[in-house]
Amino acid sequence: MQRVQRFAAPISVALLLTALAGAATKFAKPSVEPGWVGVWAAAPAPPNGPTLRMQTVRQVVRLSLGGQALRIRLSNELGTNPVAMSSVHIALPGKGPGSIDPTTDHVLTFGGRESLLIQPGIPILSDPLALKTESLEDIVVSFFITRATGPVATHPLAMATTLISDDGPSSVTASTLDHVTPSSARFFLSEIETQRPDAQAVVALGDSITDGYGATPDQNHRWPDYLANRLAKEHRPIAVVNAGISGNRILHDLPEVEYGPSALSRLDRDVLSVPGARTLILLESINDIGMPGSSALPDQAVSAADIIAGMQQIITRAHAHGMRVMGGTLLPFAGAQYPGYYDVEAEHKRQAVNRWIRESNAFDFVVDFDAALSDPNHSDHLLAAFDSGDHLHPNDAGYRQMAETVNLDALTGPKH
Repeated sequence: MQRVQRFAAPISVALLLTALAGAATKFAKPSVEPGWVGVWAAAPAPPNGPTLRMQTVRQVVRLSLGGQALRIRLSNELGTNPVAMSSVHIALPGKGPGSIDPTTDHVLTFGGRESLLIQPGIPILSDPLALKTESLEDIVVSFFITRATGPVATHPLAMATTLISDDGPSSVTASTLDHVTPSSARFFLSEIETQRPDAQAVVALGDSITDGYGATPDQNHRWPDYLANRLAKEHRPIAVVNAGISGNRILHDLPEVEYGPSALSRLDRDVLSVPGARTLILLESINDIGMPGSSALPDQAVSAADIIAGMQQIITRAHAHGMRVMGGTLLPFAGAQYPGYYDVEAEHKRQAVNRWIRESNAFDFVVDFDAALSDPNHSDHLLAAFDSGDHLHPNDAGYRQMAETVNLDALTGPKH
């Protein structure tokens, strides 16, 4: 009974779809009204997924911090076709994978409406739901797609299983889904916010290492997840928002594949507009170094100075929004199992960028991931105990070590 009572009626807010449509921009910002804080995210990438039509999509997410009310953000910001949903539901998990406890199911509304049409280029926030949630609690979001979407813009590397069901509109509230197709991507769900006035958020901006490649799927073993575990254990009211995109770079987009807009071009949308965001942890540019060689993009080769200039822009823009910025040193990647990704020149660039991160005082704080995970006998290699096997991405133990390296007091301490 307690679980049922936790799902009260939606709080009425004025969120007009017509107003959102009028404000349609590629990087439209969600509300930043006091008391709301982002507690989970999956940054959108370009259209790379299947076409959906008359299907239920169900996704399980873990909240990094609990609160007194909840709302979700759905995104069609990088999509090219309208997305029509007849209903969007939230529930607590059931006993089996991808199942829900139907007694806790509740429909979400958008400007008081259950159905919605999200035009290309637009994000949309649900009406708040008076729902008490706990830190590190799983919730399940399900929605029914009515109109053919065309190839959908997803978050490609979810490190979690999404279920897509062909069982019709009633499946959106079914305790378990039949006739399902599993997917390793996130669909349309880009952020979850809770109402908690005493809280703030830290946003991890990065690439596949932040996105969790190499971690055990469906176990929340990315390094930002382990960081959220530490904060929850110490009862600190700090949420962790993962803004990693696999393959992402600071300086270049690659729109024809799934790597997402560059860090510089998505900074406003994925970091600065996150409600309650007070700290940014930046861990990017290893792909700026390695990808031109591995992806046959010689015209996109960059120098260490180019990377540093990009980082300086991110720091300046984050500081302008009152955020502290923590710089993460680049992990070693000698022997990376991607042809053309690593060579001696690439290592020199990594060392130069790491030297600047440590010594320039450009960042408010530094988290030395490199020192924490490198092999003390071969500093250009990941320590074997932390290596997922491709010599570029950490494993679960490596991601845990990364989270342990973050100074928690620095997340709320004064800026330089």
